[in-house]
Amino acid sequence: MSKHSATPTHQARKRFGQNFLRDPGIIDRLERAIAPAQSQHLVEIGPGLGALTDALVQSGCQLDAIELDRDLVTPLLAAFSIHPNFTLHSADALKFDFASVVRGDEQLRVVGNLPYNISTPLIFRLLEQATIIKDMHFMLQLEVVQRLTSQPGTKHWGRLGIMAQYLCRTELLFEVPPEAFDPAPKVQSAIIRLTPHQTPLFPDCNAAVLEKVVKAAFAQRRKTLRNNLKGILNNEAIEDLDIDPGCRAETLELAQFVALAKQLETSSPD
Repeated sequence: MSKHSATPTHQARKRFGQNFLRDPGIIDRLERAIAPAQSQHLVEIGPGLGALTDALVQSGCQLDAIELDRDLVTPLLAAFSIHPNFTLHSADALKFDFASVVRGDEQLRVVGNLPYNISTPLIFRLLEQATIIKDMHFMLQLEVVQRLTSQPGTKHWGRLGIMAQYLCRTELLFEVPPEAFDPAPKVQSAIIRLTPHQTPLFPDCNAAVLEKVVKAAFAQRRKTLRNNLKGILNNEAIEDLDIDPGCRAETLELAQFVALAKQLETSSPD
């Protein structure tokens, strides 16, 4: 545990999905992966007991930390308020206005050990604000990281990975065993880096329409595109793109989903 971390006597709360990172080797490896710099503005989601917070704040970067557990606010302030570059927000990251801390035309670097119960909705929320984010480094359940970094034709390929890769480059950096946490979770974890594309991969694609198509296509994974897209795209519209209506969504590549989204904008349902 960091020498400047908050109180180690705090009991992890199940309702907040708390699992505190405590392995010094993992903390050091994560810090090196993030490589914070004095000129940068970082936002840490869920600092917890401050194990990673100390490494970040020592870099001299501007650091905003968002903590939901009010019992951790006082010890976090006691540990880190000595640093003029540290600001603590007692708030829910799912409701936090990330744009409110942006200064000028800077981009935020977002990091955090995300509670498993909020990781997916929080990532979707951050993806909506990708234009103000330089990159994101998250500790997540390994299965979520596998979904984010998945490829077509695999069981993990789906809505989360497609929408993430539409907006970002996704990289699994390294896995983290349960014993690196207190309490130890029942699942394997991993570190992922999400880097928003500075130039959109598909600039003429409507993200909201793409989201609609992807959500519909994966509504029932075992059903074909013909069945899942019925009512928004007919067979002819799908075949016009050289896509077989009889195939399943998990076999399609990102570019094909983009093509379906563009088709939806110009086609009428059956």
